[in-house]
Amino acid sequence: MDDIIKNMNKNDNNLSEYACKNSEAYRYKKEEKDIRSSYFRDIDRIIYSLSYTRYIDKTQVFSLSENDNISKRMTHVQMVSKIGRTIGRALNLNEDLIEAIALGHDLGHVPFGHTGEAILNRLSMEYSGRMFNHNVHSVRTLMDIENNGKGSNVTLQVLDGILCHNGEFVDDQYYPVDKTPEQFLQLYEQCYTDRTVLKTLRPMTLEGCVVRISDVIGYIGRDIEDAIRLGVLSLDDIPNNILEVLGRTNREIINTVIMDVIGNSINQPYIRMSSRVYNALLELKSFNYENVYKRANSNDDINKYENMFRTLFTKYLKDVKEKNNESDIYQVFLGDMDDKYLINSSDVQQVIDYIAGMTDDYFIKQYNRIKEG
Repeated sequence: MDDIIKNMNKNDNNLSEYACKNSEAYRYKKEEKDIRSSYFRDIDRIIYSLSYTRYIDKTQVFSLSENDNISKRMTHVQMVSKIGRTIGRALNLNEDLIEAIALGHDLGHVPFGHTGEAILNRLSMEYSGRMFNHNVHSVRTLMDIENNGKGSNVTLQVLDGILCHNGEFVDDQYYPVDKTPEQFLQLYEQCYTDRTVLKTLRPMTLEGCVVRISDVIGYIGRDIEDAIRLGVLSLDDIPNNILEVLGRTNREIINTVIMDVIGNSINQPYIRMSSRVYNALLELKSFNYENVYKRANSNDDINKYENMFRTLFTKYLKDVKEKNNESDIYQVFLGDMDDKYLINSSDVQQVIDYIAGMTDDYFIKQYNRIKEG
C-alpha cells in the first residue's frame, strides 16, 4: 500500500518551488486518507456531486437556444480545466489542484447565467440584506449543501481558488496571497455583506491564479463564436486591432493568451501577461460586454426572468415559513437535508439554495407548475 500511495504522489517532489504541494492540503474536518492525493480526491468529490451533474443544463450566456452547438456551463468548466492544466503543466504546477478548482468554480451558478444571478442577488438583498454571488455560492455548495447538507469537505486550497476565481475582474498579473484557514472563513463571510471584498479577492495559491486567468481565456473567444452562430454579431464587427493581437478564432485566441501567460510566468512566483496581450484582452472583454452580453437577453426576457424568479422565491418562502411539507422544496430538497443544514440555514437561505441549484429546464417546469396550480 505504501508503494501505491507513493506512486500517486510521485509528482509532488518534482513540482516548481512555487507550486502548492499535495502535502500542504488542508481540510477543515480530518478524515482517513486513501491512495489518492488530496486534490485528486477533491476532483472526484466534485465530479460525482449532484451540482456538477446539473452543469449540463445551465446557461453559459445564451438561454433557451435551440442550437445544440451553443455552450452550456458544463462546456465552459471543462474548457477552463483543460486550459488551466495546460498552463499548469508548462509551469510545473499542481495540475490536480488546478483541475479541482476549475471543475468546481461555477457550481454556484444559477438558472439563466449572470442574468439569473443578478436577479437572485436582488431578491437576497431585499429579503435578507445579504448578497448573492455565484463564486461565493460555489463555496457554500461544497461546504454546506452537497451530501445532503453535510458538505463535501474539500480542501481549503480548492475552496479558496473557487472563491477567488472571478474572471470578471481581469489583471495583467496575479500574485498569490497567503491565508490561514481562519482568515479564509472570515473572508468568505465578508463576501455576503461587503462588496469591496469581492473586488479584491486574490487566490492563496499560484494554481488558483492560473484558474482565474483560465476562466477568462475559457469564455472570451467561445462566447464570440456562440454569438456568431446565433447571428448576434459577425467577426467583421470586432475591431481589427484586437484580432491582430489575439487572433480571429477561439482556437487562436486561446493559443495566443496561453502562450503569452506561459512565456511571462515561467519560473516566477506570479502569473503574468504581456501588456500587449493584456490590453487587447481588456478591449475584447469590453467589446463582448457591449455586443454579446448586453444583447444576449432582451428587456422583455429580463423582465420575464425577474417575474419567474420572484414567483418561485415568494412561493417557496411561504411554504418554508408555513412548513408546507407537500411543497416541492420539501419533497425535492429540504426533506433529505441534514439537521446541521436546517438549523444553520435561514428560511430565506434555504429558498436561495434550492433555486440556485436548479437547471434552466427544471426552473421553467417549476414556474409553470406554480402558475398552473
